[in-house]
Amino acid sequence: MTQNMVKEKKKNKMRSTPPYQLLLKMGIPMIFSMVLQAMYNIVDSAFVSNIKQNGENALNALTLAFPLQMLMVAISIGTGVGVNALVSKSLGQGDREKASHIAGNGIFLAIIIYVVFLLFGLFGISPYIASQTNDSLISEMGGSYLRICCILSMGIVFFSIYEKLLQANGNPLYSTIAQIAGAVCNMVLDPIFIYGWFGLPELGVIGAAYATVIGQLLSCLLALIFHLKKDKQISNRLQYWKPNSSIIKSIYAIGMPAILAQALMSVMTYSMNLILGSVSVAMVTAYGLYYKIQQFILFAAFGLRDAITPVLSFYHGMHSRARIRYGIQYGMLYTWIIMLAGTILVEVLAIPFTKLFGLSGETAILCMQAMQIISLSFLFAGTNIAFQGIFQALDGGMESLVISVCRQILFVLPVAWLFSLAVKETKEHTWLIWLTFPIAEFVSMVIGYLLMQRIQKKIQ
Repeated sequence: MTQNMVKEKKKNKMRSTPPYQLLLKMGIPMIFSMVLQAMYNIVDSAFVSNIKQNGENALNALTLAFPLQMLMVAISIGTGVGVNALVSKSLGQGDREKASHIAGNGIFLAIIIYVVFLLFGLFGISPYIASQTNDSLISEMGGSYLRICCILSMGIVFFSIYEKLLQANGNPLYSTIAQIAGAVCNMVLDPIFIYGWFGLPELGVIGAAYATVIGQLLSCLLALIFHLKKDKQISNRLQYWKPNSSIIKSIYAIGMPAILAQALMSVMTYSMNLILGSVSVAMVTAYGLYYKIQQFILFAAFGLRDAITPVLSFYHGMHSRARIRYGIQYGMLYTWIIMLAGTILVEVLAIPFTKLFGLSGETAILCMQAMQIISLSFLFAGTNIAFQGIFQALDGGMESLVISVCRQILFVLPVAWLFSLAVKETKEHTWLIWLTFPIAEFVSMVIGYLLMQRIQKKIQ
């Protein structure tokens, strides 16, 4: 080994740091980043639900808009995951030229993604909202909110790429700083725009949308600046933006399962809105609010998963089986600790959370039931999320997709539909529907364990 190679190895934090330390060093900033991402929707909901008139209708409108917002994030982050894993693997192999080509193609794909959502924001919002409700007030609120979020979606789209590039280069702290700045901006602007503080007009749900996209644009700008200053192993020359079909295929070979995994969340939420809406509007509102609360916990697991993926991808590029094994063990351990803490937190704070959003009557009872029952599935859900990250890193994209389909579609929607029929028939026991989620996560975890055995045999 030459002296230059020794110096290069010392400089590479991902190569020299032990797996248990590297996962913490990369995972903690990513966890904060993902939790703050979840905060955009929960903060909007908290302020919107306390609007003096039609607060609960406004909250319902945001619930109907939420699935499409999730789809936007799914495509953007999923593309970033593919870029992240390939850049990490290329850097692990010492190929900076290839890493730069991958990063450039990631930016090209971000441009395409933004144009698609811009067009949807201009032409597709009304039929989307109308498919979920016949209430003209809720439709107007939801459409106005979502249209702004789509037309000005360049912030979240490009931030998703620059965030993953910072993570792939071992600089997750800077992506977290950018995320924090955007979240704080959103929280500060929300009440100002929604309630019309400081002499500004009272904008209601439209104000929540503007606060959200401005926060996202700030995060994107900071992430771009940090990327240009800190990701020294990546060249940002325009020649690397030229689309390369083989690179794009490679990005989506890894990223597509991640896109589908998060897109399935959107499909599940949209479908659950329809199923629950057949029972009562209160159930839709309760589920939508609970779903945003649980994101604080599940997105923490997603953040750790997004640390597990590049770390294991890097070790995979090094062909280090020992490090892969330790990375899996510590990744699972840290995930279980997060999920256990999350379960306790939600169980203890179920009633205070309900009061925070000003819910009352049937909606408040349903929301408390959801928090107390669904949170029992967190440990299973965290295991499944960790499996997804492990599979993506070890060229097991199909296995990752299988877990996503199981936990978000196959064992959720049919079960929820059957339980909803029982609830409509008896006019009671609404809590049965919330049991859907612990059942689905547990069965999916068993399947994930079996798939993990197959993946481990491949790398031995």
